[in-house]
Amino acid sequence: MVKLKNNSLFLKHFVLFLTFAALASCAEKKFAVTKIEGKEIPITDKNAESADIENFIKPYRENIDKDLSMVLANAPETIDKSGEWQTPMGNFLSDITFEKSAKIFELRTQKKLDICLLNHGGIRTIIPKGNVTARNAYEIMPFENSAVVVGLKGEQVIEMIVYLIAEKKPHPLHGLTFTITKDNQPKEIQIQGNPLDMEKVYYVVTSDYLVGGGDNMLFFKKGVEKYDLDYKLRNIIIDYFKENKTITAGNDTRIRKE
Repeated sequence: MVKLKNNSLFLKHFVLFLTFAALASCAEKKFAVTKIEGKEIPITDKNAESADIENFIKPYRENIDKDLSMVLANAPETIDKSGEWQTPMGNFLSDITFEKSAKIFELRTQKKLDICLLNHGGIRTIIPKGNVTARNAYEIMPFENSAVVVGLKGEQVIEMIVYLIAEKKPHPLHGLTFTITKDNQPKEIQIQGNPLDMEKVYYVVTSDYLVGGGDNMLFFKKGVEKYDLDYKLRNIIIDYFKENKTITAGNDTRIRKE
């Protein structure tokens, strides 16, 4: 009798043990990284694996290099970034961006473009004297920024001018001219040769980066209309190169200082 009770007690404990063991094994396990190992395998190594990679990418690289090296136009003189309030590169880029964007904008909206404003920091290099290729366009504008038109009221145009005076940087500008007085105030403001009309909405082409407030150009966020032209600034440059065999920059004065 005693032996039977003991066996029964033993079986109960054994069953409980198996139950707890099963539950423990089913519980969520937590893992933690204790060690990370890595190995660098340069594709320049003379081994079968790197040779396979090189053979795979070689035709693509050669094809891209061929396209980028194709001569599209010629620059009789170097177009550089030097200047206090405007630069040859700035004039060139704002002029061609305005020209190419105006056609698309008018075709889509039946409205006229008034101004182009880009940022000086977005111009990464110059156009050297001599042959001009697509590679030059990628070097000038390596970013994926697109042209966007924003409708600004007269008061926002004033904010733009105040910004330009305060920045003291030669941001590329087309369509807008003004004079800075000795006390740093704007006067003789003209848009497309006409005095600024505070009641009018002016259409300004710029980059999507600046529309989002880039370079602290917050006046673009106050725009009353916005149109994405789906046209990358780099492609504007390439298309202009293809259509104009001689590349020159406008030398007219857009911002004057007394």
